[in-house]
Order: sequence, then structure tokens, then C-alpha cells
Amino acid sequence: MFTHQDLANLQAQSLKMQSWIRRQTFSPEMEKTLRRFSSWEVSELIFGINQSTFRGRLAAEPDLPHGEVEEEGRQRWFSLDEINELRRKMKINRKSLMPPRPAGKRAFRAAVANFKGGAGKSTVALHLAHAAALDGYRILVVDFDPQATLSHSMGLNDVSEDHTVWGIMARDLLRETDRMNAASVGAASGTALPQRQIPASIRDMGLGDLRVADFIKPTAWSTIDIIPSCANAAFVEFASAQYRHLNPEWTFFGAVSRYLDAIPDDAYDLILFDCPPAIGYQSMNAVFAADMLYIPSGPGYWEYDSTTSFIGQLSEALEDLAHGYGTTFPAGKVSLPKVFTDVRFLMTRYEPGNDLHRAMFEAFRKVFGDHVAEHPIEMTRAVEQSGRFLSSVYEIDYRDMTRETWRRARASFDRAYGEFKGSVLAAWDQLEADE
Repeated sequence: MFTHQDLANLQAQSLKMQSWIRRQTFSPEMEKTLRRFSSWEVSELIFGINQSTFRGRLAAEPDLPHGEVEEEGRQRWFSLDEINELRRKMKINRKSLMPPRPAGKRAFRAAVANFKGGAGKSTVALHLAHAAALDGYRILVVDFDPQATLSHSMGLNDVSEDHTVWGIMARDLLRETDRMNAASVGAASGTALPQRQIPASIRDMGLGDLRVADFIKPTAWSTIDIIPSCANAAFVEFASAQYRHLNPEWTFFGAVSRYLDAIPDDAYDLILFDCPPAIGYQSMNAVFAADMLYIPSGPGYWEYDSTTSFIGQLSEALEDLAHGYGTTFPAGKVSLPKVFTDVRFLMTRYEPGNDLHRAMFEAFRKVFGDHVAEHPIEMTRAVEQSGRFLSSVYEIDYRDMTRETWRRARASFDRAYGEFKGSVLAAWDQLEADE
């Protein structure tokens, strides 16, 4: 027989193993660090220019960052900050190396979401974030999943639940309730309406006083920040149900959207959401705040079935919100019914030589048409290793395996990112400049 105490003991044993894994995976201080990138990677894979041209520019312009030279050989290795300085200072054929960004618009928000566990949501979100950072964008990642796979992959492990999406939602409950109470006191009728009461047990946590920046943590990538998650944040579903009972008028699904509205428009270029494999209070906040849905799916029939179920149930949930709260969204910039600028499907764990995978890819394209990404994420040994070591292919040093194996995996994610970027830029133009 097992009780809660037995489960707690099992967790304690597992945490000891996690600590050992972190020591093997990260630095001796158990902190994740970002490697340097070779001049070959910087020139050909990041900037898309000939390596000899790149070397010539470095020789001709001494004020450019020159990286570090390896002990044996002539290869130079550059940090991400040095890469971005090169990007700002260099022009190729009079063209800037800075990535395109629509002027006067806030950061674009994309939610990586699906019901199915193991569909590759965290892997896709991690690689898209890293690829975008190497492309010169500034990224905020929001981990909505209590499994916290993305947070762990970004190097964050000791996270307080107060500084997760749950904290953002609890903070929003307090602030929205206070706003409603203030409006009730100043009602046009002159008659004060009943006040909505929040128990001291919730107010005394101090979440209402937290600033926007208190939830945002840096990562090993200097241009990627994260709002992390942790296992203790799993109780958000239970807590949110209680919060709605305390204030039935609280528009719980807009908590994260309101929070993101408070971030300066120019603080980030891209905001990526990693969603849990279920529709609940956290995932509804993610999809409601998102401009675009990016839906990964494995190549099997059950994944196809789960994806179909996901979009159906999400449709019903968003319809219920639209009917329940009317056409205007209280105290926020988003209107109802919720509108997405685009919805895209991305096949993951794809094996080109597998007949079933090819058939399922064609089935996806037949049903969802142009909404299906042309380039699936291929399953390779390098991709398997990236999951095992909590790192993206971009973080793995190509010298740790055959260059061809590494390059094949990177090429798959590069193609996927290229399509993602194209979809984002097209959808970004649809956003109103004053949103």
C-alpha cells in the first residue's frame, strides 16, 4: 500500500538523481553555460556568408569582435554577445544582418500547444527559441507546463511556485478584484455595490506587490529570458478553481495576457509559450494570450487523433468564453471572440524512410492544407541526444559527434525555424500597431 508519504519519499530519491544528472550535464557549479560558436558556424550557418569573406572582414576591421582562437589551429570561437555585436556592426553587400521586425509593434506571441504528451512541444519551443536567438531576436519564453521540461532545459531548477504562471494568475486575481471593488464604490448610481472579498491567506502571500520583472529570469543565452515553471505549480488548476469561486467575475483566462501587456513593446521581439498537454486554466491563458498557435504532432495515427481532439475541444472552450463574457474583454487589450493571426501544424519525430510517417504526413496535408509546415522535424541521433542532455542541437558542440550527424539535425531545425519565422513575420504585420 502506498500513501502520500511513500510518494514523497520516492520524489526525494528522484531529486537526488536529478542533482547528479545536473552535475553531469551542466558545469561543476550545476549552472548551465552556453558554448562558443566557431567562425564556420557564425559565417555559414548563422550569417549565411562565405567563411573566407568573414575572415577577410575580421582582418580588415580591427574594431570588430575577433573571438577566441583555439589552442591548436586557427579556428576562432565567438560568444553569443560577440555574434550580436558583429551583427550590429557588419553589413554584407550593404545589407544589414539584423533580423526584420515590424516597426512600432509589440513582441509577437506564439503558443506551442497540443493535448498529446510526447508530441515534442518542449523540444520545439526550445529549438525555436535558440534558433531565433542565433538569428538576432530577443526572446521571452513562458513555461506553462508544471513538468517544467523547458525550464530545466534552460538551466532553471530551483524555482518558487510564486514566480511561475500560477503567481501571475494569483497576482492578477488580487489586482482585478481591487479594480472591480474600486469601480463598485464609484458606481454611477452613487450606491456602493457589495465588495468582493479575498481571504487574508491569499493577500498575505504578497503576490499582489510583485513587479512584472520579478517573474522573469535570465538564462545561459543572453538574449533569452524565461518565466519558468516547477512541479509545485501543478496545483494551479485547483487554486484557480477556488479563485474563480471567490470572484466569479474574474476573467481568469486573461491573466497572462494582462501581465504581458505591461511589458514594454520593445523589450522583446518574440514571446514563446510552452503549453501543458491538457486544456486547463494555464493552457487557456496561453492560447488566449497567443497571436499564433503552433501545433506539433508526432507521425502516428493516435497523434493525429489527439491533435484533432485538441483543436475541437479548444474551439469549444474558446466559444464558451466568448458567450460567457460577451464581445469585449474587461481591462485588457484582447477582444472576444479570440482571434489568431495564424494556426500552423508541425510534424515531429519524422523518419523520411518510414512509409507510415510519409502517409501520415500526407494525411495531415490533405486535411489541414497549407497550415501544415512543409518541413517536418526529422528524428536523428543528434535529436535524441539533445533530449537526453537537456540541450538543443544548437547547444551541442559538433565536435562531440560526427559533423554530418550534427549538421543533419541542425538542418532539420533550421528549415523548421525558417518556416516558423516566415509565418511569424507574415502574421506580425497583421497586428495593430497600438496593441
